[in-house]
Amino acid sequence: MAVRSSAAPPTPWSQSLAEPDIHHSAYVHSFSNIIGDVRVGENVMIAPGTSIRADEGHPFYIGDDTNIQDGVVMHGLEQGRVNGDDGEAYSIWVGSRSSLTHMALIHGPAYVGDDCFIGFRSTVFNARVGSGSIVMMHALVQDVEIPPGKYVPSGAVITSQQQADRLPNVLEADVKFASHIIHINDALRSGYRCAENIACIAPIRDEMATPTMNQPPANVSSRSANGSGNSGVIEQVRQLLAQGYRIGTEHADERRFKISSWKSCAIVQSDRESDVLAALNSCMQEHSGDYVRLIGIDTNAKKRVLETIIQRPGATPTHLSNGSSSSHTAPSYSSSNGNGNGHVAASGSIEGSVVAQIRQVLSKGGRIGIEFADERRFQTSSWKSASIQATNEAGILAEVQACMSGHIGEYVRIIGIDPKARQRILEAIVQRPAHKQHISDSPVRPASNGGLAPSQGATRASGNVAQQVRQLLSQGAAIGLEFADERRFKINSWNSAPLIHTRSEGEAIAALESFIGEHSDHYVRLVGVDTQAKKRVLETVVHRPGRTPETALVLDPPVYTPATTPAGSGFSSSSSGSQKLSHEAVDQVRQLVRQGARIGLEYADARRYKGGAWQTGASIQAGSESQALAALESALSEHAGNYVRLVGIDPKAKRRLVELVIQKAGK
Repeated sequence: MAVRSSAAPPTPWSQSLAEPDIHHSAYVHSFSNIIGDVRVGENVMIAPGTSIRADEGHPFYIGDDTNIQDGVVMHGLEQGRVNGDDGEAYSIWVGSRSSLTHMALIHGPAYVGDDCFIGFRSTVFNARVGSGSIVMMHALVQDVEIPPGKYVPSGAVITSQQQADRLPNVLEADVKFASHIIHINDALRSGYRCAENIACIAPIRDEMATPTMNQPPANVSSRSANGSGNSGVIEQVRQLLAQGYRIGTEHADERRFKISSWKSCAIVQSDRESDVLAALNSCMQEHSGDYVRLIGIDTNAKKRVLETIIQRPGATPTHLSNGSSSSHTAPSYSSSNGNGNGHVAASGSIEGSVVAQIRQVLSKGGRIGIEFADERRFQTSSWKSASIQATNEAGILAEVQACMSGHIGEYVRIIGIDPKARQRILEAIVQRPAHKQHISDSPVRPASNGGLAPSQGATRASGNVAQQVRQLLSQGAAIGLEFADERRFKINSWNSAPLIHTRSEGEAIAALESFIGEHSDHYVRLVGVDTQAKKRVLETVVHRPGRTPETALVLDPPVYTPATTPAGSGFSSSSSGSQKLSHEAVDQVRQLVRQGARIGLEYADARRYKGGAWQTGASIQAGSESQALAALESALSEHAGNYVRLVGIDPKAKRRLVELVIQKAGK
């Protein structure tokens, strides 16, 4: 394949018409541009779409075994040079075994040492990146010298030497990731060279031309392998039904399958496993010479959650049967140890508190599911689901015991599912790896109201944290959580967890304690989110690694912005007597007076209140807290029988700080 390289055009700063010097072992794709004095070392790979222009600043040097991926741009200014490892001056120097990934920009004068990794869309300009350093995605490194072996996180802007000196060292996992990229591109280089060599590619073409029997088509999704076989399909059906999804099927002949043009069958309306399996057997029998695939449908979101092929033409016909096996080992139960920790030890014995939780879910008509995760998936909360077919307590315990025995050394948790509301009512970790048993478990058990409540052994939230959770819920804000290890905490790079979707204080506290238990060796930060304004109203660290349960939950000075409070959060239960305002309303007035905010009132009758049509009342002009409270009580008397709302206004920013209902109609 011809390489698109040319001499540098004659310019005031370059009259030599220098041409690229490319080693014969390097691979340069024909869709790349190399112009001017560029020196390319051994076994270098330059991918399609790259632009390496030494027509202004020159020369460029690219070391041995380095790979330049698609879309990389390398260019240099007329002035400015860096000293290469050979002692000569270069506009750009890229060392050996380095990787410049997609869309990276290296603009000279620039130096990139050996064994470096420059991430996607990152920019290095007028800078030196020391050997063994890793620059992640969308980063800017300019006018600095990065010491060897440093880690630049994604999105970082490093423009001062003080920032560069404070960068953390690379970790072993980062080095393995960079090495993995190098090896992949080395294999690509060999593959591209083979594709251009007729002696190498001819045997492969001959082998592909040889027909093979019963070979599955190449364009089948990899998920079809998971769904093949009697047990795999049945397990997926159970999973979908347990989560409240509907089951559908589609079929296609050989021609339609190649163009992915499927015909739909009727959706199975039953949620009983036996009925669904009977419908699937009937469909596969009716279309025995066609491809048949199983569809999982979320009827609420009106979208598909699963597509997997369960039959291929020419394959042995399978009959789906839900006959259960009786070979489970009888479970061994241990009594509760008195600390309320409803977890299962690595040996696999189920504690009494777990049995009680399962019994409580079943008594409410719920279903039990089970999930497991290894160490890596547990850290990212990426659980794999297993199915529980039994509906009685003894059978469920037997299947839980069997799952734990089959996943020794992994995390296992049980799930309580409300099939009517299609939501989870229980999440409890019942097994941890043996080396993690010192970490306190934080399972969640069903409360008396059917929601989630913290277990007795879980880490208890401090009073300040619980008060902040209560305040966020009363304001209608959503609660989120973030976590970070020691290195990410220092550079303020947090990992986000899903929002806690609940309006119950007990459920929120339980979820918080459960999350802290799972991430006891990380920093954990509580985040309050105003979903309407789409902004954060609170950020506070509630857990630090290495602390005891009594001192782990700390309260840093929070970054707090008042959010809009829903109706009914601060009204008084009685409008009679001398004290007509609730304690919350009094505290809010005190805070507004201290801030110099303007206090106003709005009122509405029952009809206008339902429609959100408030009428503006008189503004309260008070210089002290007592005057403001007296004016408020007077206004409440004037509007007895109506809803009354307190409004705090920032006169400078001309925006509302707070809206709080302080009186309800008929109260």
